[in-house]
Amino acid sequence: MYAILDIETTGGKFNEEGITEIAIYKFDGHEIVDQLITLVNPEREIQPFVVNLTGINSDMLRNSPKFYDIAKRVIEITEGCVLVAHNTTFDYRILKTEYKRLGFEFDRETLCTVELSKTLIPDQDSYSLGKLCKSLGIAVSNRHRAEGDALATVKLFKLLIDKDVHKTIISSNIKKHVEKKLSSKFQRILDDLPSKTGIFYAHQEDGEIIYIGKAKNIKNIVNKIFLKTSKRIVLLQESLVSISYEETGNELIARLKFDIEIAAHKGRFNFYRPKKASEIEFSNSNLIIVNKGRNANEKSIVLIENHILLGYCFVDLEYQISNLEILKSLITPIKNNLVNRFTVKNYLQKNNVERIIRF
Repeated sequence: MYAILDIETTGGKFNEEGITEIAIYKFDGHEIVDQLITLVNPEREIQPFVVNLTGINSDMLRNSPKFYDIAKRVIEITEGCVLVAHNTTFDYRILKTEYKRLGFEFDRETLCTVELSKTLIPDQDSYSLGKLCKSLGIAVSNRHRAEGDALATVKLFKLLIDKDVHKTIISSNIKKHVEKKLSSKFQRILDDLPSKTGIFYAHQEDGEIIYIGKAKNIKNIVNKIFLKTSKRIVLLQESLVSISYEETGNELIARLKFDIEIAAHKGRFNFYRPKKASEIEFSNSNLIIVNKGRNANEKSIVLIENHILLGYCFVDLEYQISNLEILKSLITPIKNNLVNRFTVKNYLQKNNVERIIRF
């Protein structure tokens, strides 16, 4: 679980700033499950340049809650979560300072989307939130306000999770927060799984991935695994403590992701023989395959350029689809090998997609 936040402050001397606005979205890796958005009376002067930047002035905050009024709620919404922000060092320091003023110690694990972006989306001209989102076609409203910036960070973080082929983000989170109660673990695990198409990952106690599967219905397939009694599956059942998952919206993305994940992780309980395929040519040298995404507002994309299979991504704006350079920055690259080309060609021959754009 993640608490994705943005804080606006009064500005001023280091560790003397006060919070003027805070937005926190509790995010389970797939969707927002809770939120806190409020102006805050900082009980101190706001620097003029901050007023010009955010539009927040002292008159707006006169009747707003003070930090001690919302301190308990902040604790509640971030409990058991990893704090995520764009430049987490700043937001985390501000929160710790506010709690220190109240005589309490605030301690959370953190992740920074600036650092993650530099690793997973290299070679960007700028990693400021506004410029990075613009280059990726991520819509941002209310820039320099906590709600707008935090929501943009949620969208960016979802993209980073998609691009994190090695599952560093998810595995490290599971390692830190794994539950120790194993007596009813199978039912607990099933209760948290969706009946949707996607990929799932079985983790052992240290967070390492030990099995990867794909399914039209994740909950149904995992339930069947729990009912099997073969020696290999029993050992898997004994070793796993948690299952994470990624919805893919459709089987084509699930098949492509599965082959990528198997190559990257080689879960020790997977028995997998790569498909054999002869030379594959697509009907057109340049294709954008548009299919349903993980929710009603999203589309999945598979991109082929000059007969080369480049990769896949998820988008929620038509502008992202129509701008080839943005698409290229959004995609998770996949190998242009015969197996992946066969997967795409075979899927198109046997299934309908929403549309195919030839360019």
